[in-house]
Amino acid sequence: MDLKRLEAQGYIEKANFSSGQIKSNLNRAQLDLRTAKANLKMDEEWAYTIAYHAMLRAGRAFMFAPGYRPRGKDQHKTVVEFCSESLGKDFHHLTIRFNRMRLKRHDFIYEPERPIPRTEAEKSLESAEEFVKEIVLRIEKMNPQKRLIS
Repeated sequence: MDLKRLEAQGYIEKANFSSGQIKSNLNRAQLDLRTAKANLKMDEEWAYTIAYHAMLRAGRAFMFAPGYRPRGKDQHKTVVEFCSESLGKDFHHLTIRFNRMRLKRHDFIYEPERPIPRTEAEKSLESAEEFVKEIVLRIEKMNPQKRLIS
């Protein structure tokens, strides 16, 4: 994992986070997944966006657990890069999806005339669920004595 590169380039910095801050982000990621699933029937673009935010919150918790946070501009991109470096090759497909969702979410917010098809929203929700699940497992391995999901 090349976190030293991200740190040297000024994208991440060391910081202290409480288990409560980590837990709060993970719990919100879980709620975001449920909310995205509920919204899928009504508005697939918002469901997609909420699924992305579940990944973002989980990714931030994943950064917080070993004591890092994003710095400066492009913080969403930094979270994606941190997760890509930290999760490794076995989860490359998820971090690629995470980055693609980041870009599409940006387009949806700032250029709403670009629709997100329902099948893509469904697939992205599945990816977000898999991503959040893996993040929770990894964080729990870092902190086996604490239950981080309510």
